[in-house]
Amino acid sequence: MNVQSTKLPGVLILEPTVHRDERGFFLETYQAERYKACGIDANFVQDNHSCSPRGVLRGMHAQRKHPQGKLVRVVCGEVFDVAVDINPASDSFGQWVGVHLTEENQHQMWIPPSYAHGFVVLSDVADFEYKCTDYYYPEDEYGLVWNDPQVAIDWPLPNPVLKDKDRLLPTLEELQRQA
Repeated sequence: MNVQSTKLPGVLILEPTVHRDERGFFLETYQAERYKACGIDANFVQDNHSCSPRGVLRGMHAQRKHPQGKLVRVVCGEVFDVAVDINPASDSFGQWVGVHLTEENQHQMWIPPSYAHGFVVLSDVADFEYKCTDYYYPEDEYGLVWNDPQVAIDWPLPNPVLKDKDRLLPTLEELQRQA
């Protein structure tokens, strides 16, 4: 497995070994010892699967009291996946990393707890799976508005389909004032 560090501390891009032949392919999407050796020493407690059509943007989400580390991947389709450092005490506060995750490249991204996370669907449909290090608590959720000009994420789609709650999330500056 090839592992790439990013400019955000702890955020990793993983390229699992894919075994392909005339029957298709096989890969390990998670193996505790191998991922621990790559720096992901996590206890996953919940797996999630979302399916969305082209243009849907989910994010930028986080949890305050129960931050979730997430190991994310695309099963079918393509997304542009993003992590943003929203910790005001961090040297990389406000910085972001984005990566194309596709069914063809089989790449994964590890987003440690306390980062905001989101993605936009670039294919006709995308099945997106992620392992979480803590449970989802709806009352604990918060996040960052997807198009904050201070963060300036270079989204590949200019007018995504959003849920109202995601459209109304605070800016980085507002999050900093709330901290």
